[in-house]
Amino acid sequence: MSVLLAFPGQGAQRPGMLHELPDEPSVRACLESASEVLGESVLDLDSRAALASTRAVQLCLLVAGVAAAGLLPPAQFVAGLSIGAYPAAVVAGALAFPDAVRLVALRGELMQRAFPEGFGMTAILGLELGQLQPLIDRVHGRDTPVYLANINAERQLVIAGSDAAMQAVARLARQQGAGLARRLAVSVPSHCALLQPAGAQLAAAFAQVQLQRPRLRYLSASSARPIVQAEALRDDLAWNLCRVVDWRGVIQHAYERGVRLHLELPPGTVLSGLARPLFGSGAVAFQSARRDSLLTLIEEEGERTP
Repeated sequence: MSVLLAFPGQGAQRPGMLHELPDEPSVRACLESASEVLGESVLDLDSRAALASTRAVQLCLLVAGVAAAGLLPPAQFVAGLSIGAYPAAVVAGALAFPDAVRLVALRGELMQRAFPEGFGMTAILGLELGQLQPLIDRVHGRDTPVYLANINAERQLVIAGSDAAMQAVARLARQQGAGLARRLAVSVPSHCALLQPAGAQLAAAFAQVQLQRPRLRYLSASSARPIVQAEALRDDLAWNLCRVVDWRGVIQHAYERGVRLHLELPPGTVLSGLARPLFGSGAVAFQSARRDSLLTLIEEEGERTP
């Protein structure tokens, strides 16, 4: 049996997420390292007002994931949804944390500048992909851009685009029987072609950064497959902001490879909820469990791993 560390994406953030981390030397060192790179206290980004910024959100998610993972024994697998891929790569030993901080700061700035307002993401629950895609195609146009962004579960999909286009798709989806269409706490249209120019700029920055072969099994949320080479990981991280997320595929692949403990890192609980139908009680969120209980679960799974 194996353990998967799952790192959440934008939308999981909440004020105080860094301040709530355990007061441990490794956590303090992580916060200090990030602050030194940024030239400002990363804790200042952890407020309701500051988290209105995409840059602040993504930096806090990176730091929270890396700091919390440092409190746990090594896992066998890592995966991250969207920005979560960056702490996953750091924990896998493939990307140095200071480089990750610089790249994530740039990523957030590029995304924020590209679409300062009028765009975002909407979750559609209750329809399958074959039902939703024709609705997206019906609405999508030059003045009403909208795309499939995330396949989170069989009947939990996410679209990205302009506010007007997403509202039109949501209306059609409800008419087709969707149980819920909810605007997410994401102010940019991630995981679609609208962010390709930002991806190109991020890829240029990545060309200046050294990456290593992952020491843990890193699962790409874009392909739902392992990445073992540094150059393939560079491509995955640089361009994941404009590629569709297949989180359903990530969960299935991990389970098929023997993972039985899916542990979601702070500050999220959504990923563990998505994993629960397959993993049952083996889908756990860091923030919802006692740390001694988590350590026991990880130790037990480690003993079962051949």
